[in-house]
Amino acid sequence: MSQKPAWLRPHGRPWRRGPQRVVYENPWIRVTDHQATAPTGRPAQYGVVGFKNVAIAVLPLHDDGTVTLVGQNRFVMGDYSWEIPEGGSPLGEDPLAGAKRELAEETGLVAREWRQVLQAQLSNSVTDERALGYVALGLSDSDGDHGQDDSEDLQLARAPFRELLGAVLAGHVEDMLTVAMTFRAYHMAREGELPDALAGVMLG
Repeated sequence: MSQKPAWLRPHGRPWRRGPQRVVYENPWIRVTDHQATAPTGRPAQYGVVGFKNVAIAVLPLHDDGTVTLVGQNRFVMGDYSWEIPEGGSPLGEDPLAGAKRELAEETGLVAREWRQVLQAQLSNSVTDERALGYVALGLSDSDGDHGQDDSEDLQLARAPFRELLGAVLAGHVEDMLTVAMTFRAYHMAREGELPDALAGVMLG
């Protein structure tokens, strides 16, 4: 791992946590209310959404430079979203196992090669959710039933990578992990981090 540059050093005092209470909880999240002290020394009230899973994102890259995407209606934003396969890996589980499960469940695919290429904090002002992103290579159909969640009504599409990149740049694809992983894969193709033949068809 490369050494951190000097400008990444933290400054000032950290937040101090005081008493807290659970306001709401379900199998996926816990909302807590905190009495805290800010880095400035002032008292503050802070609400935190705690996640019981690590967010997992998988970019399934086929040898011909296409990407398998998942379309679905999303509850929170009330819109239709095209995304790469995503889901949650319970805390304590090997995240790669979770990534393989999500790929199989949502697309019916398995991969010969896996690379973890992204780690991120999602909306870290109000949640503790962390995300890991994987590129899946050497794709093939899985055997048997892959067991979709009973609340999911998914549509699959296989799009050329350049079209996905264009859709992200145009704002037609807004899911943050899909945006981040698309840019990461573009960087990998440009920097020689993917097989030459694959990078060539991805970059067009």
